[in-house]
Amino acid sequence: LLFVVGTVSCTLFLAVNGLYSASDDVIELTPTNFNKEVIQSDSLWLVEFYAPWCGHCQRLTPEWKKAATALKGVVKVGAVDADKHQSLGGQYGVRGFPTIKIFGANKNKAEDYQGGRTSDAIVDAALSALRSLVKERLSGRSGGYSSGKQSQESRGGDKKDVIELTDDSFDKNVINSDDVWMVEFYAPWCGHCKNLEPEWAAAATEVKEQTKGKVKLAAVDATVNQVLASRYGIRGFPTIKIFQKGEDPVDYDGGRTRSDIIARALDLFSDNAPPPELLEIISEDVLKSTCDAHQLCIISVLPHILDTGASGRNSYLDVMLKMAEKYKKKMWGWLWTEAGAQSDLESSLGIGGFGYPAMAAVNARKMKFALLKGSFSEQGINEFLRELSVGRGSTAPVGGGAFPKIHSVEPWDGKDGELPVEDDIDLSDVDLDDWDKDEL
Repeated sequence: LLFVVGTVSCTLFLAVNGLYSASDDVIELTPTNFNKEVIQSDSLWLVEFYAPWCGHCQRLTPEWKKAATALKGVVKVGAVDADKHQSLGGQYGVRGFPTIKIFGANKNKAEDYQGGRTSDAIVDAALSALRSLVKERLSGRSGGYSSGKQSQESRGGDKKDVIELTDDSFDKNVINSDDVWMVEFYAPWCGHCKNLEPEWAAAATEVKEQTKGKVKLAAVDATVNQVLASRYGIRGFPTIKIFQKGEDPVDYDGGRTRSDIIARALDLFSDNAPPPELLEIISEDVLKSTCDAHQLCIISVLPHILDTGASGRNSYLDVMLKMAEKYKKKMWGWLWTEAGAQSDLESSLGIGGFGYPAMAAVNARKMKFALLKGSFSEQGINEFLRELSVGRGSTAPVGGGAFPKIHSVEPWDGKDGELPVEDDIDLSDVDLDDWDKDEL
């Protein structure tokens, strides 16, 4: 799950508003209005997924506004603050900013815009897509999803990722599964179930892709499978329940749109996802790739191996792993290095050769950092990270305004350190009797 950064954590370094306002011709889109405005619309839409802190997004803003004004009444132009609305960005596989998608005749299959970032290029692409849409309509191919309604044929085809469960198949598929299951209990005659069907089907496909099949959407005809309906006390339709291994099922009481369903599924996925990797800084690539890909990277400088031995170092790493697990939904990167191995990096973060272990939280985009002032313990680190989560804590610019040169080092082998071996001095051929005793 890469991909979009922690919402609250970005306020640590910069409080920013969205890049667009109500006075622009760009339509602000959110999880609340996206389905109604875009998915159920007959219009062609160009949608930008952006983050306010992203420099490329800021440079695109005036061009995007110009394109929106030029296309007014012809093509809808929208924008999603995907830093604020992570669920919506995740739903459409947004991995970087800005990402531009074209929602044409088939709103379930948005196309990626790969053109230039000028208003001219954007308008040209919009008109080209519009021409294709109109020609499809002329030839009688509607693209599957236009005004929010689907033919029974296309709806049936879209259900391919909804797993049909029965009294006989339920337990072996769901109860002992390591995956998370969202199960809809429905009745074929129920109007609300029919309304939910295309939303559930579209969500199933997106959730399967986004979670690599770790969250599954299923359906049970409760009028046929009465053993299950009775076991789970199904009284009304549709009823949606969430099943996780080792836990009692819980009712899903969220919204019935695909974006609501997907958002909850992704939350369930991140709750059950493994913690992020804890990587040793053995090269510049490790540091850059981790810190560039995450809103914050948490860097620890641990004492030299000769000061702690393997057991001492592992206890520090265990603390970091526990904190990475606790804060995994923040999508932060986690790194460590040995004292002295990256002395330039230490200096740039105000650590500089003393007070180990130490920890810094770095925002690589703003090149600012905050230092752990409390103890390097679960409690001390938790307080430090909790403050970052709510936008508190003092920050300072990274020394030199950029990461310094990172030295390539051998990764730790997991063993206790050894003192360097000194060269033996061979005295066998030295005749001490020949030495002038006055010089001794």
